[in-house]
Amino acid sequence: MIGRRLTRRGFLGTGARWGIVGAGALIAPRWIGQAWAQELAPGMIGGPTGFAGAERYQYGPDTPEGRAVEAAKAMKAAGTAPDKIVLGLSDGSIGQLTQPFPAGAPSVKELWERETGITLEIVGLPNGQEFTKTMQDISTSAGGFDIYSTDWNRLGDLVESGGIAKLDDYVAEYKPEWDDPVRGYVNGAQGVSLMNMYRGSTYGVSLDGDFQTWVYRTDLFNDPAEQSAFKSQYGYDLAVPRTWAQFNDIAAFFQRPDKGLFGSTDLRNQGWGYTNWYQLYTSLASPNQYLFDNDANPLISSEQGIKATQAYIDSLAHHSPDAISWGWPEQYGNFAAGGAAMTCAFSNLPKFLDNPGNTGSTVTGKIGSMLPPGNEIDGKIVSRSVLWFSLTGMVSSQSKNPELAYLFLQWLGSSRIYSWMTANPGGYFDPFSLNDFADPLVRETYHAYHMDVVRETVARSVPTINYAGATAFNNALDENLMAALTKAKTPEQAMADTAAEWEKITRRTGRDKIVEAVRGNMAAWPTVLDPV
Repeated sequence: MIGRRLTRRGFLGTGARWGIVGAGALIAPRWIGQAWAQELAPGMIGGPTGFAGAERYQYGPDTPEGRAVEAAKAMKAAGTAPDKIVLGLSDGSIGQLTQPFPAGAPSVKELWERETGITLEIVGLPNGQEFTKTMQDISTSAGGFDIYSTDWNRLGDLVESGGIAKLDDYVAEYKPEWDDPVRGYVNGAQGVSLMNMYRGSTYGVSLDGDFQTWVYRTDLFNDPAEQSAFKSQYGYDLAVPRTWAQFNDIAAFFQRPDKGLFGSTDLRNQGWGYTNWYQLYTSLASPNQYLFDNDANPLISSEQGIKATQAYIDSLAHHSPDAISWGWPEQYGNFAAGGAAMTCAFSNLPKFLDNPGNTGSTVTGKIGSMLPPGNEIDGKIVSRSVLWFSLTGMVSSQSKNPELAYLFLQWLGSSRIYSWMTANPGGYFDPFSLNDFADPLVRETYHAYHMDVVRETVARSVPTINYAGATAFNNALDENLMAALTKAKTPEQAMADTAAEWEKITRRTGRDKIVEAVRGNMAAWPTVLDPV
């Protein structure tokens, strides 16, 4: 598949394009004159209508959404666009595109189709099999999709396979404004590099915000009897922990398995748990403890790597005895039942569990959010979370209409449409941009107390590995951490073996390629430090 790249469209020349738009208008697109268009705020050319506050999600022609939809309309009017584009999407996220929200609104899918006249066909993919289905489409040259949506960590592997298109030319022409200081990604250009780029070029459009976020039980932390007992035992006030040392004290204090309560349930299982090791490791230096040096030599067999792994093992003392087999279903179920004082999860946990409509949850009205704990270094606190999984839209190199596929992604992933979509409780796409965190509908769905903390967690989040060979790199770390947790290896052995395996993967993949990826990836790491 290498070498199969998108071909630049030849039709829409800069001057001719707007002429075509005019011609398209004369052809009388089917949406002109329809009732919904009359409901748009003055100066707006598109966006949802039919509910209070809809104007927040409407757009003019000189916006990322407006430029995308106008170009798509022009292609349709000129006969250069297909009747449909095909999007592969995880089953759990489809509702946010197909279910109208709020009452009176169209669905996202209906809005795209009525504004452009181009059908959006959504092909459901089993949750967790997005990458497998994407690779099947690529390896068999099936060409079943114009757009893939798969986990962010796979970006490097998909680029190096030749399966997804480079989007730099489209970004330059249609100006998505992802780094807008008011509406754009947290941390501006650094956030864009984190979420959409690989080796200095754009290959993805973020459609999710899987930043691992900490929550705690306010009923426990605010209980005067608990506060008094904690201070008597540890000599300082019970409050949300700012350091890992404080976190360990609080987790140990609330560890009461005989009463059905665990101190913390951040995951320790294979496949998910290593994201929490990342938090322990990357906060051990200022501004970050990196995974590789600039020449792609692994740093994890260092003193910091061993210390983080030992802390990861020691934390089992305040987890469930079954912690190494728990995944997020067990984690969410336990927290809903009031079984933990603290946990770290996807940012949607309060949406589902602090929810009066969820009659199975016993913690509604009892959840608070907190920044990740950190370490005090050079008079500052270094606290780090991590981006992991996070569905990302990518244009298939097999698409016959890559430009139109990109335009749809720019429209869907821009602040007005995305905030409206992520507020919809019908799916898994979570907020990640500044506009999302400030949006009233999003704050209503995810809770205002949570959104401010998630925004600051995003600002402190490091990337997991998304280079070519990411699956092998992550599996090597994951397997050695499991060996350390089960005492099959010491922390020193686990980190030395991981580093040795990473060296093999680097040589196998190509050192020059990994060096370029590591150096490019440095732009995605945060620099935010907090006062002590």
